[in-house]
Amino acid sequence: MFCVTKVVIIGGGPGGYEAALVGKQLGGDVTVIEREGMGGAAVLTDCVPSKALIATTEVVARIQSAKQIGLKFHGEAHEIVQVDLGEVNQRVMELAEAQSRDIRARLEADGIRIIHGSARLDGRERVIATTADGEEVLPADIILVATGTTPRELPDAPCDGKRILNWKQVYNLDEVPERLIVVGSGVTGAEFASAYDAIGCDVVLVSSRKQVLPTQDQDASAVIQRNFEARGMTIMSECRAVAARCEDDGVIVTLADGQEVRGSHCLMAVGATPNTEGLGLEEAGVALSPSGHIVVDKVSRTSVRNIYAAGDVTGVFALASVAAMQGRVAMWHSLGDAVTPMDLRLVSSNVFTTPEVATVGVTQSQVDAGEVRVSSVLLPLAPNARSKMQSFTDGFVKLFCLPTTGIIIGGVVVAPRASELIHAVSLAVAQRVNVDDFSHVFTVYPSMSGSLAEAARRLHRRTSPLLTN
Repeated sequence: MFCVTKVVIIGGGPGGYEAALVGKQLGGDVTVIEREGMGGAAVLTDCVPSKALIATTEVVARIQSAKQIGLKFHGEAHEIVQVDLGEVNQRVMELAEAQSRDIRARLEADGIRIIHGSARLDGRERVIATTADGEEVLPADIILVATGTTPRELPDAPCDGKRILNWKQVYNLDEVPERLIVVGSGVTGAEFASAYDAIGCDVVLVSSRKQVLPTQDQDASAVIQRNFEARGMTIMSECRAVAARCEDDGVIVTLADGQEVRGSHCLMAVGATPNTEGLGLEEAGVALSPSGHIVVDKVSRTSVRNIYAAGDVTGVFALASVAAMQGRVAMWHSLGDAVTPMDLRLVSSNVFTTPEVATVGVTQSQVDAGEVRVSSVLLPLAPNARSKMQSFTDGFVKLFCLPTTGIIIGGVVVAPRASELIHAVSLAVAQRVNVDDFSHVFTVYPSMSGSLAEAARRLHRRTSPLLTN
């Protein structure tokens, strides 16, 4: 008698819902347990609303720079365009809810059961779902944990959702803060600092590192720091926040050296902690890292044969695209389909500041550390004709290739819409395209993508056998 494989997925974010679709496609009996709403934090409180907010602030930024291309206003840009932050935040949250509903509808149309509630493992082959109606025991042949993370808070800086906010609570604001202190200069902190600066907020960015975006390409981080400073943003480098408190109608952030920074609001962007507590993971034999993340291999399998994990809870790469791929890979592997282990060298990522920073493949830090030997070129975008037309003068494209074969193994783009430009480089890295083949493909003139081809041409070696097939 044929037995259908029972798949239980805890968490309905990108890792969970993408896994559910694949699991159902491959014939599994799939149940998803989600406590907030389908799409998880990525859709409801993270990627979708934050990028929608940033898209709105980009419009304001373009208006502010219009004078540079000969467009004049009768008054200052901030007087002409009034930002109703309450309406903006209402729109982005409605957009997030709509996306969540669409995901739920797609899963239900495919016959996937969705349970609204929380869950925990009861051994290795059972999951207990807790809902408003009580508990339900679900037998499971395959279990996927995709529970995500929670914003980290400093012990002496509790977030109240009003004046001291984490990145899930920032959409509670209905007025542009008079002075926003952003603690943390990683991707989240830099993105929100850039967005709020664009809509006329006085922003103070408290960074424990020497330069913003410390985990990104150093040349790219330098561009963003220059851009922030040129816009008038206050950057407090090598300063570590240890506490924050509300006082009167404002906030006071205390630094490790005793300094106090005053503002109207504070956004804490100091990382995230994995949602692994109370799931019964350790009791089931699932190994956790010292940071509390679930340890997985390249096919998303944990230390227990039938239990998989995907997304930020694994600590692999905090990107929705990676979470989704981890979930798919888990289902392909667990349900016996053909699967290729996930290769993080092919992951492209983007920082949605103004300008954007997009990367893929080998990094400059790996090159500097001697982990890989490359030929590289950094080509400024200022001479690019399209860049001139858009009055964009500070950005670049960078390519890395293997010295002998010229195969492209990485790249960086710092530009408006870098998230769109990086795709060509991602394709080249994935398909092992060499610099000559890449540069011989026609590009539109004028275009930013023309600089990608130009960078590849600069990596050509007359004596190398790059043109042989």
